[in-house]
Amino acid sequence: MMGSSTFARRMWAAWILIVFGASTIAGGQQTSGGLDVVQVRPNFYMIAGAGGNIGVQIGVDGVVLVDAGTEGASDRVLAAIRKLTELPTRYIINTGAEPDHVGGNSKLAKAGLTIFTNALGNPNFTNAMTNGGGASILAHDSILKRMSAPTGKTSAFPVENWPTEAFYTNRKTLRMNDEGIEVLHLPAAHSDSDSFVFFRRSDVVAAGDIFDMTRFPVIDVAKGGSIQGEIDALNRLIALAIPSGPFIYEGIGTYVIPGHGRLCEQLDVVNYRDMVVIVRDVIADMIKRGMTLDQIKEASPAKPYETEYGTEPGSTNAFVEAVYKSLTAKK
Repeated sequence: MMGSSTFARRMWAAWILIVFGASTIAGGQQTSGGLDVVQVRPNFYMIAGAGGNIGVQIGVDGVVLVDAGTEGASDRVLAAIRKLTELPTRYIINTGAEPDHVGGNSKLAKAGLTIFTNALGNPNFTNAMTNGGGASILAHDSILKRMSAPTGKTSAFPVENWPTEAFYTNRKTLRMNDEGIEVLHLPAAHSDSDSFVFFRRSDVVAAGDIFDMTRFPVIDVAKGGSIQGEIDALNRLIALAIPSGPFIYEGIGTYVIPGHGRLCEQLDVVNYRDMVVIVRDVIADMIKRGMTLDQIKEASPAKPYETEYGTEPGSTNAFVEAVYKSLTAKK
């Protein structure tokens, strides 16, 4: 039988791993041109510091990116990717239409190579469908609509940044690097143009701005966002992710890449969801009691969470106002 002192030492070691495992299981962190590059899995990385977080899957087919950061950070992102692999980028998958997620689309795509290599000899196909032979930019049609504009209007982004492959369904699947990838459209959350990207074999979900560890959710009611849609999306993310098990094995549990902030696990999403629900319920009760928006802001319903999520000036009031407008909108 195991001696009591040996058992105690092993239990103590297990406890240390449980408490501090989230910062070590995901591998080392290195700095590249001012960017933080975190190894999530043996074939998967997260690049932070280029605007929104960028997911990087690497395999025999090449590189798949989730989001592209800002335009100004593109050269540094390319340099960071080249330090990881010499393989070309094949796909950029966008989770939303914000400049800090899609601004680098054009440069990163042009530095890549389309997966449709058998079509490179056909200039009509190449130019129309594969970004001039570069990597494909894949996104839900709602993102394309946000980035482009109706005829006669000025678009928010140049054509080179627009998705080259848009899908209309709530679920798009593809297979790259011997791995199934699901792109899941989440309507009416942070906006009406949000997606999760789930890498099934790597067990990694890139959540975009629906889940942001640096601030309260940014809910753009004018662009179709809603508090209930945000909560529904976070619940969907919790259902996708598998929590870390009770046994100490490296790599157990789904990793979640937020739109901004540190690498997370399912429990982090649960805590974030609970925060959003609590603030929603407090504001809903204040509305029932006849309080105006100004009175609700004065009452500081999100104050218990401001230290963690309200450090950006104006972010707390913006969140409270978005929740209020969402709850009082005419059905």
